Amino acid sequence: MTGPGDAAARNAAVWYGDDGYDPAKSGLNGRRMAGASFLSGFFRHAEVEEFVALVSGRKEAETVSARLAAVGRDLPLRPVLKSDLRAIGRVGTVCYASPRYDALCWQRQSHDPAAFSIAGITHTTDTKGIMRAWFDLRAGPQQEWDAVICTSRAVQAASLRNIELADDFLKRRFGGRMPPMPQMPVIPIGIHCDDFRHDAEARHGLRGRMGWTEDDIAVVTVARLLPFGKFDPAPLFIALQDAQERVGPGKRLHFVACGIYGNAECRKVFEECARELMPDVGYHHLDGASAEMRRQALSGGDIFTFPIDNTQESFGLAPIEAMAAGLPVVGSDWDGLRDTISAEAGILVPTRSVGAGQTRPEALGYLLDTLNYPQYGNRLSCLVEIDLKAMAQAFATLARDADLRRRMGEAGKRRARTLYDWAAVIPKMQDLWQELGRIRRASLHRTEAAFWKTNPVAPLPMDIFAGYPGSAFDDADRAYVALAGPDRLERLWRLRRHDQLGKPFELWTTLEMVFGAIVRHGPEGASPAAVTAQLRLNPTTVTRCWLFFLKYGLIGPADLASRE
Repeated sequence: MTGPGDAAARNAAVWYGDDGYDPAKSGLNGRRMAGASFLSGFFRHAEVEEFVALVSGRKEAETVSARLAAVGRDLPLRPVLKSDLRAIGRVGTVCYASPRYDALCWQRQSHDPAAFSIAGITHTTDTKGIMRAWFDLRAGPQQEWDAVICTSRAVQAASLRNIELADDFLKRRFGGRMPPMPQMPVIPIGIHCDDFRHDAEARHGLRGRMGWTEDDIAVVTVARLLPFGKFDPAPLFIALQDAQERVGPGKRLHFVACGIYGNAECRKVFEECARELMPDVGYHHLDGASAEMRRQALSGGDIFTFPIDNTQESFGLAPIEAMAAGLPVVGSDWDGLRDTISAEAGILVPTRSVGAGQTRPEALGYLLDTLNYPQYGNRLSCLVEIDLKAMAQAFATLARDADLRRRMGEAGKRRARTLYDWAAVIPKMQDLWQELGRIRRASLHRTEAAFWKTNPVAPLPMDIFAGYPGSAFDDADRAYVALAGPDRLERLWRLRRHDQLGKPFELWTTLEMVFGAIVRHGPEGASPAAVTAQLRLNPTTVTRCWLFFLKYGLIGPADLASRE
């Protein structure tokens, strides 16, 4: 059991946003599916005393509360406004659903960079924004007590290379040394294995509808059907046709594409390539937006395939879901799949690509916007070879050998449950959050106090504009009297319509409270310091109100008023 201190150290405040955690609202993609799964996994398995959510307002707080209620965990949820980071309290880490948290670092810088750690996570690694984010992170106030979770060793290598390029440029440009990097551990994305258990009824439903027997071998995939942004189906179909010829007429291969076509052009690519390149293999499409269709695909299939050749894919949840369903996996030897698909659970097909220098046209084209993101990914995909003969042999071997399919399927289920269920992954994340706190506390004595007081990207306005007014207000102890009544303040507020513009410099209720205190002091007057003590307000708040009253002639110095 953990004590109260341990529970707080192993907890994280989740920076919530629909874009990171709600595919139903923001669109179905792997990043959001992973975010939604993480949130429910965190609510189910985290050993904490409370959940803390950083939200923009009441609507997001209600959304997170509903997600927690759906899990049924009887623990309190404490919503905290994103504008009030210090309110996370003893919770030492902010969990962020992206490595693009440089803006959050700058926000922290304006408060106290040592107050908490930030732990982001990699998903897509090939967008222009993500590649730029590493540079911005290293040029900003990122600290060694921050982290970016890398979902695979290949993603870790790519991320470290991005940082290396940024650091090398900054050192050459400005000289000196670079600060410590964020922590970069490899922790996989998780799933709820029970959600993907084999369903005999779903299998019977799919295969019965298709009219298949045990001699029909269904090779399935669950993915977004994007030839330019997930995988090129043509090599897969060439390999499946080859595999069909190898196994002969005793077995009939079928390919089941369970997913959503990106557009009508994507549908044409898949269907026309299937018709032309694998005439002896059945092609079937299931609606990937339907949970029932996804269940039928994983339960009704015999082999799962994920022939990724696109840099858009950085991890691959679908093969883990297939392993949890008991399917052997044929995947490309590609980034995260290299970690997830073991030799006992599936077959990795060798891949090759060109050297770095031969992709300069893509780098410059993407930078200059002469290539958009789909064009960038599609062109790089054209430069990736998946060994066709090895892929065909993998399908043929598994199609012939039901016992091998069963053994690999059982090994995959064990692997998914042991390594990739959220029950196993969430404790690793909590270990990281606790370690970040240890690094933060150990590092504080090495930092310069002055460093905490500046924020060059969000400077204090009347610091940089100090030369604009003739002087600064410093009458904290001077007594002022009211020169008008509260009705005058209200009249001026309404005439000037400060609240109509939105986000006034202070709340009307605060102005009313401070002015009322000055009025009550009568002809003797009151100083800002006295009103601050009386109302127990922040001195800055009172001073801001004071200048507003002076602006409209509502108050004046008591010593001058008594002479009039």
